[in-house]
Amino acid sequence: MVDEENKVPAAAAASRGSNKRAFDSIAITNENDPLQISERPYPANKKRVVLGELNNLGNVIVSTQNSDLTETHDSKRKIKLRKTSTRNVVKETVELETSANSSHKDNLQKCSYGPLIYQHLHSLEVEERRRPLSNYMEKVQNNVIPSMRTVLVDWLVEVTEEYKLVSDTLYLAVSYIDRFLSSHVLAMEKLQLLGVSCMLVASKYEEISPPHVEDFCYITDNTYTREEVVNMERDLLSFLNFEISSPTTITFLRIFMKAAQDNLSFLTLQFEFLSCYLAELSLLDYSCVRFLPSMTAASAIFLSRFTVLPEVCPWTFALQQCTGYKPSELKDCVLVIHELQSSLMETTGRALREKYMNHKYKCVAALHPPDIPSCFFDDA
Repeated sequence: MVDEENKVPAAAAASRGSNKRAFDSIAITNENDPLQISERPYPANKKRVVLGELNNLGNVIVSTQNSDLTETHDSKRKIKLRKTSTRNVVKETVELETSANSSHKDNLQKCSYGPLIYQHLHSLEVEERRRPLSNYMEKVQNNVIPSMRTVLVDWLVEVTEEYKLVSDTLYLAVSYIDRFLSSHVLAMEKLQLLGVSCMLVASKYEEISPPHVEDFCYITDNTYTREEVVNMERDLLSFLNFEISSPTTITFLRIFMKAAQDNLSFLTLQFEFLSCYLAELSLLDYSCVRFLPSMTAASAIFLSRFTVLPEVCPWTFALQQCTGYKPSELKDCVLVIHELQSSLMETTGRALREKYMNHKYKCVAALHPPDIPSCFFDDA
């Protein structure tokens, strides 16, 4: 509204402009008779003065008698400018060195913050309210069994690929499922409803453009209505107390990946995809619920390095320092994932296997490592 009020009508602006030009074109021609005026033609080719040339306008009307003085002044000015430019070059060089040193210090500070960030994430993952019960199938549930959970998670992998969701959404949704089932008895026919509701909440947190409720109803072949999904979403958020952020396996996997790529053999996309594949395999198996996300991520790194270079001990001192886990502490988790990788049945994990058999993921699902020597689990 302010812009509309401040607008000047085009006609008025044009008339004022023409009046100004008309006024400028009038000049007094007779000094004895000020009332006698005549029109003076407006200069057609008026030169626009650049801001830097304003100081030189005086040289146009200066007399020739002062030319020697002007040349002396100009020569002194050139010497002064040369000295000033030299000082500026030195100053810019010092500033560049200072900025380089400060950026180097910033990088060092970022590196020093890494352990603190990991400690914070580790303190969050061990909180009781963020952890599912390791035996909730036996202790809480009556109708839901581990094989049903495996089928549900594998179907959620397919949903993730269908709607092109990020992996963080899948990990967060599975975390919600396990935590909800640890405290709520659920009927078997409502398990898929819980799955899509958890995926809905996770996608709202992780995705830029999350799917709508209707999209999740459609993906279930309209088995559930919109009201049922929304009601389950409300119950889930009430259970989580709206604290939907939580570190997952993929969070720690990204941190450990940098420390794991200390060899040219591990600086490949195949190694990264293989680590992601093994980490997602752990989502399918109910027995992996008892492991912390950081331990699962470290075990996926261990097994990926062993798969790529089976003749070299996969766990280094740098990885131990980064993860905080010794090889002996990872043994149980590594063996569980190794068994899933080696003997995955055709009826289990079909969507996950098809996903990582794609050339986009370097067909890492086709890799099968040999048995792991027991000496690799010995602490250094």
